[in-house]
Amino acid sequence: MMIGPGLRRVVLVLVGLSLLVAACGDGDNETLELADDGAVDAPADYAFVIPLGAGEALDAGTPLEILPARLDTKVGEVIQIVNEDERGHLVGPFFVGAHETLRQKFSAPGEFEGVCTVHPSGQIVVAVSQ
Repeated sequence: MMIGPGLRRVVLVLVGLSLLVAACGDGDNETLELADDGAVDAPADYAFVIPLGAGEALDAGTPLEILPARLDTKVGEVIQIVNEDERGHLVGPFFVGAHETLRQKFSAPGEFEGVCTVHPSGQIVVAVSQ
């Protein structure tokens, strides 16, 4: 059976995303354990907003520091990232789509490194402790 170019691209994107997720640990085979926040209306312990135009600013070479290079959290705390931009952004182990809000509560300790498109270093570390 022949695979068309459109399906081939989808497969490549899925493989790339799975490799990205696999590379987000600190090398000790840790896995990111997340809990469903459930309380959508409850205030987040850490809240960040990616403003409209962030992607265009990055394209123009403007460095953005919307999130810290290192975010220290505790098990049970909630992170909220509101993306008001026209494009999605990578924030460590998360992808926050355009006009989407991500809310996550961590259920286990660990340290997770990844690409951050809204920090000048291009990287972020999310450290979760007991």
